[in-house]
Amino acid sequence: MGSGSLGSTTSPDGGRTFSRRWVLGAGAATALTTGLTACGSGGDSGGAGGALTALVYGDDAAKVQQAAVERFNASKAAKSTGATVRLEKVPGSEYPAKLRTAMGSPNAPDVFFNWGGGSIKAYQEAGQLVDLTDVIEGDPVLKDGFLPSVLDAGALGGRRYGIPMRGMQPVILFYNKSVFTEHKLQPPTTWDQLLDTNAKLKKAGITPFALGGADIWPELMWLEYLVDRIGGPEVFARIQNGDSAGWGDPAVLKAAETVRDLVDDGAFGKGFNSVSYVNGGAPAVFAQGKAAMHLMGSWEYSTQLGKFPDFAKKHLGWAAFPEFDSGTGDVRNVVGNPTNYWSVNARTRNKDAAIAFLKDCASQAYAKDLVANGDIPTTSHAAELLSSAPNPEFAAFQYEMVERAPAFTLSWDQAVDPSVQTPMLTEINKLFVGQSTPSRFVSALKELK
Repeated sequence: MGSGSLGSTTSPDGGRTFSRRWVLGAGAATALTTGLTACGSGGDSGGAGGALTALVYGDDAAKVQQAAVERFNASKAAKSTGATVRLEKVPGSEYPAKLRTAMGSPNAPDVFFNWGGGSIKAYQEAGQLVDLTDVIEGDPVLKDGFLPSVLDAGALGGRRYGIPMRGMQPVILFYNKSVFTEHKLQPPTTWDQLLDTNAKLKKAGITPFALGGADIWPELMWLEYLVDRIGGPEVFARIQNGDSAGWGDPAVLKAAETVRDLVDDGAFGKGFNSVSYVNGGAPAVFAQGKAAMHLMGSWEYSTQLGKFPDFAKKHLGWAAFPEFDSGTGDVRNVVGNPTNYWSVNARTRNKDAAIAFLKDCASQAYAKDLVANGDIPTTSHAAELLSSAPNPEFAAFQYEMVERAPAFTLSWDQAVDPSVQTPMLTEINKLFVGQSTPSRFVSALKELK
């Protein structure tokens, strides 16, 4: 979900439009092979020297990675490993398919940008990735350089295959401060408080939550947080690791029932299924005071700043998702897009050089470049840099939120296997619009393989 997956925080829709395109079939991938030449691994294993290729999603944020390449190529590490790195930028909409094609060719990249989770599962199963678990544990720069919840979020089956290389984008409960002040409300910290707040808002003729149901993925955020708060991160971790029976966990059913209760109670209004986030509908409903709250990725701030700057600067508030009464999940847990990752091709000609290059992502210079680009770094000591962020208060809130999180669950539609992604989203939408019941929803998901 969102631009933490696919672009800089200035993307109006968070880059979300492209976040599912890595499921393109082989035919589409073949049609997009033009432009990937002279990549680094070339089928060799263990040879030294030469130029390594780093394949990156080619948006505005790629300038941060370009600066990292230039630093590395001028560094002692480049000299000692006998290698340099060349950055290859691929236009965003083409990236997933071109990566897939490249990874199946003799000219596969040595290092490549990805979203973690399901986006690299096929490569991991095919033995195409370097398992970085022991490398990270044995290197203080990598082990201590990043927030633990973000490092863990990029793992598969408890093993780490990625190094964080872009900004974090947690899902946040945004609220309209003016509406809350007028009606003497506070951001809810428990589920009972949320329901009480909903009742007061509806009585005042205000829809509690904006929701871009036409896009479906904003609905997903509700289930992600509810399953976490009710059953803890272990519930979805089981599903992410390929056990479809995990959908039968009681926490999933309870989350689905809670969603239906919210819909039936009017928490999202009556027309949410025809409202889109991508075309600006849901942000407008929120900014214009027709809805008091909006559960959305952290890119909501930049979206509002671009579309409704006065609202963003004066009236936009933010808070954590509330605790669920009797739930076992830690209220500090976060869902969303932890970050993007660099992974290393198992066929790289110079593993030592590739890993030396990845270490730059833990540097202050790299973190400063991210902040200057409007991103919130996932490095351990980034807090001191956030005073120069576009909105220091919001930047600090995000960073502290993720820093304190025992777990950061990757957005479900990026975490699951590509074959599961679309049918899962279809079932979620059916639940929200009343075409399915909570029990049928669970049964349908358990059938997804």
